[in-house]
Amino acid sequence: MENGNVTKELQEFRKFKQHYNFVQKDIEEIDGILYCDGIALINEEGKELGDCEKWINVGYKLKGPYAKVLSNLFPYEFEFQGKKLHSIEAFFQGIKFKDPNMQEYVFKYSGLDSNNIKVASGYDWKESGIIYWQGEPIDRYSTKYDDLVDEVYISAIQNPLYRNVLKECDRYILHSMGGLEKSDTVFTRYEFEKQLNCLKDFLKEIN
Repeated sequence: MENGNVTKELQEFRKFKQHYNFVQKDIEEIDGILYCDGIALINEEGKELGDCEKWINVGYKLKGPYAKVLSNLFPYEFEFQGKKLHSIEAFFQGIKFKDPNMQEYVFKYSGLDSNNIKVASGYDWKESGIIYWQGEPIDRYSTKYDDLVDEVYISAIQNPLYRNVLKECDRYILHSMGGLEKSDTVFTRYEFEKQLNCLKDFLKEIN
């Protein structure tokens, strides 16, 4: 899609999201085992479950038809505000760098590589709560930040593979390993689950 179409779809998504009734599934511990919707997150082999009849648990290293390909670490290439990114994770790691030139390097990585490259940054966004997009400081707790993330995902779904994966999803999208506090992560478990579940339902409605 061209930039004009991305802008149009972004506006439609924001309207949809405003009225989206999202209820996050609880994860509870029973006898030392975590459960979601009555199903254990660990299988009989002691490995984290990526797929069941009630939900899809997103994780790049988890088994299941959707668990890996719905991860931000998966190498979907897309263009965002004139920048070519090699994964959604590249955005979330790149905004931890103050220097826009350093961001450009991070955007070239995908998956676990972009996640690990953060050790090259001497800036700790957690101290101030400020991230950077192309040299512009943005409060991680602000609506401006939320709007930026929405635009990232709408840009990402212009990749036809990522778009179709979301459209084909027929269960709740869970991310059990996601961080819980905004002060500790640039994208919490709640934010991730709401975003992807909202996106999949939005795509079903407009297509």
